[in-house]
Amino acid sequence: MALYGGIDAGGTKFACAVGTAPDDIIAEATIPTTTPDDTITRTISFFRKFQSQVVAIGVGSFGPIDLDHSSETFGYITNTPKSGWAQTPIIGKLGRALNVPLVFDTDTNAAALGEAIWGIGKGLQTILYLTIGTGIGGGVVIDRKVLHGMLHPEIGHLRLPHDWKTDPFPGACPYHGDCLEGLASGPAVAKRWGTTAESLPSNHQAWSLEATYLALALTNLILTLSPQRIILGGGIMQRETLFQSIRTRVKELLNGYVHARQIEVSIEEYIVPPQLGQKAGVYGAIALAKGVPELG
Repeated sequence: MALYGGIDAGGTKFACAVGTAPDDIIAEATIPTTTPDDTITRTISFFRKFQSQVVAIGVGSFGPIDLDHSSETFGYITNTPKSGWAQTPIIGKLGRALNVPLVFDTDTNAAALGEAIWGIGKGLQTILYLTIGTGIGGGVVIDRKVLHGMLHPEIGHLRLPHDWKTDPFPGACPYHGDCLEGLASGPAVAKRWGTTAESLPSNHQAWSLEATYLALALTNLILTLSPQRIILGGGIMQRETLFQSIRTRVKELLNGYVHARQIEVSIEEYIVPPQLGQKAGVYGAIALAKGVPELG
């Protein structure tokens, strides 16, 4: 039986798996994201054990990445703020070593695809997936296709209203300062408050501020994309009380303008955690490898 590989290439770790679906995984590995050479070499070593069985590998990577097949830097991680990883030819390195077809996309697009096929987005036409952790990224599945364009969505770098009196923090993004990622990612929380998000108590003012920034972003995305469900993953969203704060703030910001049952009646089922949990990305990468044309 043909097997497929999946790589969820994140800024903290590479999650690797071999199988055909979430209920048919024969091997998994987690590799810390250190230097490109070390991380990619260890990833190659994992897949070489299955090289005679694996017919394709999907790679969902942190970004920005180059998805333009006509570009000289196709398959690269490009202008990433991740130290040491800018201009890394990740697909070239993997392809030369493993000699199997590779399908390349963003980590959040892969996670969105995984949830659309096997998770809480199954059966819906339009879903939005955001991960809020080391960085912030977003993936969109519209009409059964992952959204691409000139490049790929860069939802983490949306520009938001910034109340400097309430929050004088200038932001942590090296490119934009106070974009969404610069204000609400894990590193931004740590830099603003001098400690990790995990260390902050649930009643800390950080969480009200976090909910506001994320709700501002979601409000813009609801008005732009009109997704049927919004899925929020990543380390920051492990603070479960954050979900209800975000839902409440989104309704306040929309102010009755969007007349949809998902907003007015069942927002608890509209803004939700991923059903596949932290495996959404690697399962979605397997879906990329399989080239699943239909999500129904």
